[in-house]
Amino acid sequence: MKISIITVCYNSDATLEKTILSVGGQTYKNIEHIIVDGLSSDNTVKIIQKHQDKIAHWISEPDKGLYDAMNKGIEMATGDIVGILNSDDTFFSKAVLSEIALFHTKNTIDASVGNIIQHKADGKVVRAYSSKYWKPEKLKIGFMPPHPSIFFRRTLFNTLGFYELGFIIGADYELITRFFLKANISWKYSGITTTAMLVGGLSSSGSSSYQLITTEIQKALTMNGLYFSPFKIKMRFAWKIIGFLKK
Repeated sequence: MKISIITVCYNSDATLEKTILSVGGQTYKNIEHIIVDGLSSDNTVKIIQKHQDKIAHWISEPDKGLYDAMNKGIEMATGDIVGILNSDDTFFSKAVLSEIALFHTKNTIDASVGNIIQHKADGKVVRAYSSKYWKPEKLKIGFMPPHPSIFFRRTLFNTLGFYELGFIIGADYELITRFFLKANISWKYSGITTTAMLVGGLSSSGSSSYQLITTEIQKALTMNGLYFSPFKIKMRFAWKIIGFLKK
């Protein structure tokens, strides 16, 4: 089983090398690492060139944003399954892709969902984000599994489409809604902690970001013809707190 890992980047010279080494250091070797750079002006391309022996394909050219770059990477992919690893993130352990390959071999599924951790620059873990209790119906109240923990069968993109470019930070939500809820793909919780994410990403930067993703969640559900309660989506942070207290 070949696994394609897509990394998109732009002016990522402070973190990209760790990401590349994280993929190259996996115990599983049937990996295709694809890097899509948005024509960086720093030393990003030099870092890519330094590690070309670990990278299957890479390009550096202008794009229409994060999701356009992801689409380019997926179109280049030839693996059986596809995962996303951001340019400031790493795999949780050296065995992650071995575990993912084994899980997909044992289960006839379109996708697996797992867990991630979020950490500060000093390595301190600030959050463990699990998909254990997630179900597709929760998309209607604003909850999705951690995007980097999802591994998709590559051919799904050919039949169900790619990331929609009409979103700023919510195209991953729309794609997950389209795949898991509208198309009802087969999936299973893997229990695997896949990714260590550096906090401070595009969709985790304060109240303005919260308002934007709230709007884009509703847009994603509307595009896919799904009924939802705008109030419940706006109040999703409160539902998280209530759920935590119940546990």
